[in-house]
Amino acid sequence: MALNTSADAPLPVGEVSRLIGGWIDRLGAVWVEGQITQLSRRPGAGVVFLTLRDPSYDISVSVTCFRQVFEAVADVVSEGARVVVLAKPEWYAPRGQLSLRATEIKPVGVGELLARLEQLKKSLASEGLFAPERKKALPFLPQLIGLVCGRASAAERDVLENARHRWPAVRFEVRNVPVQGVHAVPQVVQAVKELDALDAVDVIVVARGGGSVEDLLPFSDEQLVRAVAACRTPVVSAIGHEPDHPLLDFVADLRASTPTDAAKKVVPDVGEEYERVRLLLDRARRSVRSFIEREERGLAHALARPSIEDPHRMVDERADQVAALLDRGRRTLGHLLDRADSELTHTHARVVALSPAATLQRGYAVLQKADGHVVRDAGEVAEGEALRARVAEGEFTVRVDA
Repeated sequence: MALNTSADAPLPVGEVSRLIGGWIDRLGAVWVEGQITQLSRRPGAGVVFLTLRDPSYDISVSVTCFRQVFEAVADVVSEGARVVVLAKPEWYAPRGQLSLRATEIKPVGVGELLARLEQLKKSLASEGLFAPERKKALPFLPQLIGLVCGRASAAERDVLENARHRWPAVRFEVRNVPVQGVHAVPQVVQAVKELDALDAVDVIVVARGGGSVEDLLPFSDEQLVRAVAACRTPVVSAIGHEPDHPLLDFVADLRASTPTDAAKKVVPDVGEEYERVRLLLDRARRSVRSFIEREERGLAHALARPSIEDPHRMVDERADQVAALLDRGRRTLGHLLDRADSELTHTHARVVALSPAATLQRGYAVLQKADGHVVRDAGEVAEGEALRARVAEGEFTVRVDA
């Protein structure tokens, strides 16, 4: 319950400490899991002191137990071991210090660790953290590589030497951190976040040599997995040897079987690239040469065609045909004109022969009345009527005589 206090009515420190102790006493015994970081077994002492740490959140708590409680697991428990303890929280009022009084200690076996890791793996996978579509592609030629590894470790040496042997110009931003133990997780997470915040870093490699399941546990920590999943920079996992599969392998954008393999996958080999470029150049030259030869053959074939070899030949052939057609047209037209002229002459002769003028030339005359009407019947004229007689060479007047 909240306390009614103020600046004018504060609680004494002793009272606050007493109240905290009362609240903690009501908590009762609890099972707690952690990793032993400090272990003190003084000869002849009836109490064993140890520090239990949560590596994921960098929190520690002191634990005390009677010697006989610890002796039951002394052969299998040492510093660095993960244990589960049944303990009651205690508050030491004079110093304001929280501790746990353990009544039972159980080591966490490898089988149990693997079972928990499998359960955590399924939980993270259900969130989609391991989905292939989340994987980011690595740059072809990274200019600056971030490396998270142990100080002066074989993993660091393998990555640096192999990468520089493959591409001497490559640069590294190295973060040396503990890669096992209780301090590994928070420092690895911090190093990854620092490198991810650098815009110049193109890819991050987290590397560690081989080890036992317990040694590699930091790289299966949920906090580290989520930190890598949140990175905008591609991350390569190079933990342990080929059979080792910490959860970092599943969330990373690329998994390398060893640190050496990571260097080979992240950095291209300059010799291989030169050879690839040479092969591509040779292939390009062959393609261009083949294209030119094919076009030259096509050009030669086109030039060998009669129309290209003698362009005027077709014109000349057509000119002869046109001349022949013109000559034929002239002849045909001449024949038609000659025939028409002959027909016209014959027609003209017939017209002339049949015309009234020709009749008059033969001595005939045409009698016309005063109104120009031609007299065809003697009954058409009256006695004494004046008529006009038309002959071949003029005309004259005649009168009808009964």
